[in-house]
Amino acid sequence: MRHDLVIFDFDGTLADSLTWLLSVFDDVADRFGFRRLDRTNLAALRGFDAWQILERQEIARWKVPRVVHHVRMLMQRDIARIRLFPGIDQALQRIAASGTPLALASSNSLDNVRHVLGVENTALFRHIECGASISGKPARLRRLLAASHAHPAATLFVGDEIRDLRAAQQVGVRFGAVAWGYTRADVLVAHGADEHFATTAELAERLTAVPAHD
Repeated sequence: MRHDLVIFDFDGTLADSLTWLLSVFDDVADRFGFRRLDRTNLAALRGFDAWQILERQEIARWKVPRVVHHVRMLMQRDIARIRLFPGIDQALQRIAASGTPLALASSNSLDNVRHVLGVENTALFRHIECGASISGKPARLRRLLAASHAHPAATLFVGDEIRDLRAAQQVGVRFGAVAWGYTRADVLVAHGADEHFATTAELAERLTAVPAHD
């Protein structure tokens, strides 16, 4: 299905930052005094939203800003270790070549996003909203809609977390869940995702398909 605008999340949707996060998680847990990961139960953890994960890992909410700041510093240090998911390059190029405008919304820094995407892939996005923000993803989505002159009902936000889905619902855009990110696709579908994509190839195929006419 073609859309007037497709907005992508970055971490867990385009970039495999989860693999990196798992590699540093226990060190961060030791530093800030919360539970290490039970790596035998990651599938269950991927069924929770962010606040449920905080409770499960016994991370006090007052510690969250410090933990987030530290993780961002580590990511900046290790950014060369973070890669796009296999097939994302081709999917982005194919969708952009079909004439569908692309945008990106992420709480990650613009420098990190550009580094992982590379020059050619970054150029595929007409608008990018990045960086830490108190107002969160709903505000980012609204700014992207305004900049692109796109109607919410004709816009798809592709993401991998429950907070992405809720942001889309709050703004009135459709939500497409990917199966390879932080949250399991079945959980996102149960929360009301409009579409879901099992592979990057399916993502490219369906977002470039021309609707059939009677």
